[in-house]
Amino acid sequence: MVVSEVDSDGGVRVASIVVVVPVRNEQRLLAGCLSALRDSAGEVTVPVRIQLVLDACTDRSARVADATGADVLHIDARNVGAARAAGFAAAGTGCGSRTWFATTDADSRVDRSWLTRQLRYARTGVGLVVGAVTVSDWDEHRPEVRDRYEDGYRAQRSTGHIHGASLGFRADLYWRAGGFAHLATGEDVDLVDRIRVGGAAVAWAEDVVAVTSGRRFGRAPQGFAAHLRGLQPSSETGNG
Repeated sequence: MVVSEVDSDGGVRVASIVVVVPVRNEQRLLAGCLSALRDSAGEVTVPVRIQLVLDACTDRSARVADATGADVLHIDARNVGAARAAGFAAAGTGCGSRTWFATTDADSRVDRSWLTRQLRYARTGVGLVVGAVTVSDWDEHRPEVRDRYEDGYRAQRSTGHIHGASLGFRADLYWRAGGFAHLATGEDVDLVDRIRVGGAAVAWAEDVVAVTSGRRFGRAPQGFAAHLRGLQPSSETGNG
């Protein structure tokens, strides 16, 4: 049985961090993702394990990953939920309240303070940090798409907008909730819902930020790219 070490203010003293990154044919963006993660890891005083999960990659993502020194796991699920789950399973079910789990995406770059701020929330008793994302570029979209996205994001942020690109949670809460489900889309929302049902304190953290790709077509069938396409004028939402 894992015994929690809790500070007097209700927070947990985190002793280690595991960051899982699912990868599906991201040779162009993966190096930037890992560089940003290393910078963020360098800002904390506890060990950080970066676990890449290469899921049915057919490009040179493996070559990029091998050059970084990160831990690499290969699977053939073609499923982002399964990839995230495999990454945390590799860390081990023995990880308890003193291990902080975090996840981002291979097409995203976390802020340098991304991990530092998550640990600050953990010290105050927060068990689940739902971070924010910004879009790196809007070149593939018309100007009104950006306006619609940013207006909607500000209006709904406090009750929605959950991103696998910017999530963190205590390991014991993750295992208690059953971990990531093997969902092709929405695995992040599903996990957050289950952790919240368990009564965890949640921070909707505007200061825990990842910059993500604004591409029109992503890896998850109904993921972030699909959301952006849905903001296009109705005559432009097709696949052409």
